[in-house]
Order: sequence, then structure tokens, then C-alpha cells
Amino acid sequence: MIPNVLSIAGTDPSGGAGVQADLKTFSANGAYGMSVMTALVAQTTTGVAEVHELPPEFVTSQLVTLLDDVRVDAVKIGMLANADVIRAVVAVLDRYRPPNVVLDPVMVAKSGDRLLAPDAVEVLREELLRRVDFVTPNLPEAADLLGEQEVRDADAMGAQAERLVGLGVKRVLLKGGHLEGESSVDLLSADGGVQLLDAPRVTTTNDHGTGCTLAAAIAALRPQRPDWSTAVRESKDYLTAALRAAERLDVGRGHGPVHHFHQWW
Repeated sequence: MIPNVLSIAGTDPSGGAGVQADLKTFSANGAYGMSVMTALVAQTTTGVAEVHELPPEFVTSQLVTLLDDVRVDAVKIGMLANADVIRAVVAVLDRYRPPNVVLDPVMVAKSGDRLLAPDAVEVLREELLRRVDFVTPNLPEAADLLGEQEVRDADAMGAQAERLVGLGVKRVLLKGGHLEGESSVDLLSADGGVQLLDAPRVTTTNDHGTGCTLAAAIAALRPQRPDWSTAVRESKDYLTAALRAAERLDVGRGHGPVHHFHQWW
């Protein structure tokens, strides 16, 4: 059975991140993609020009209308923009209890532009984290969630992952891409164990939307794989290949997108 996977996120007109990247990733990984918008974002590969946050009532309307009709096998949550939208999503999750909910806690764009209001971080921490099944923060996002300094080495990642679990997170992939080195080391706490996952670091400026793409791949693959660990490993392989193939694309003058359909063209 082909899984139906829902993205709850903001937009990216350049197609490299947000809902647009999620839908490409779902399709590339064998899932039928659906989307609910939380914000309309005027952005390109060079930065964010403007954000139009959708009313929480309309976010709720989109979600309820969809979930009343369509079976949802997994959910990927990205940009939520503000506290009211977070609470709207929380209420719908409580009502419908969709399986395999993956949260990419989008707070800051690759360009450095803020995508989550500072006062919303506490709401995300207190009300949303314990309601999802899997969280994929990078090191700056993990530090923001915990209210502490960003860790600077792989040895400290395990303790930070434990502190995230202490916030109510069921499973976490703590992404170490901000560390230096030939390998990109992530820490996975899931399925009753902790693993360090190495991937070769790909040197490229076409890395826009990597967090969105990885989380979306995990959501797409989890209903098709026996456990979270397998879904994560295959998602990392997919993203590494998409980064390596990104030079085939010629999109924008800044951080270009990864090649979501590298397997086909």
C-alpha cells in the first residue's frame, strides 16, 4: 500500500525547502504527498524577504477538512511560525492522533532569518514535543529548545540528546552537520538504543532545505520500513545522494537546493 504523508509547513517559492521540498521528497521516496500551509514565505536561495503567517483558524480548517476525508500514514511538521499556530496543530493532533509524526523544529532559515517567533519556542517545547513521535533538531535548534549553549563536539551530543528526551521527546535524531570534520555525525536515540550515524560530508553550496528534506524522507519511509532506525539510515543515504547530485541544478545565486529527483534525472 502506498502511504499518504502530510506536510504541515511554510512555503518556499524557490522549491528548495518547506512544503515544496517536502512534496518532492515524499514522491521520490514512494509516498503520496499532501500539504497544509502554515505560512507563505517570500524567500529565495539568498534569504527571506517576508513572511505572511496564516491565521490559526485557517490552519485548523485545512487540517480538519483533510483528516476527515483522507487516511494519513505519517506527518512531517516543519515551519509553524508562531505560538497560536502551534496550539492549533496540537489540538488537531490530539483530536485525530495520526501515526508517525515527525517534527523538524524549524526556527532559523539557512540565511539566518528567524522563522519561529522567540515566544513560540516555549510553546513548542511545552506543548508539541511530547505529542510527536520523532524530532530532528540540528545543534542550534537543540540548544534553542533546551535554553542552553550549542554543543561544539560529537562527544557532547549524547548528553544533549538525553536532555531532549527529558523534555518528553520520544525519539530524536540530533544532527551534527554544524560540526567540523570529514564526516557528518548524527546521533539517533530510537527503538530502545542510541547510535552514532556517520555520513560523508558533501562539500557544496547547494544545501538549502536539507533539514526539511531529511525529515520529510523519514516521514515518507517510516510507514514502509520495519522501524525508525531503518527509515533514518535510508533517509540519510537519500539526502547524501541528493547533495552529491545538486551540482546538476542551476537554481539561484545563494544556497541552492538539493536534487530531490537525482535517481531519475
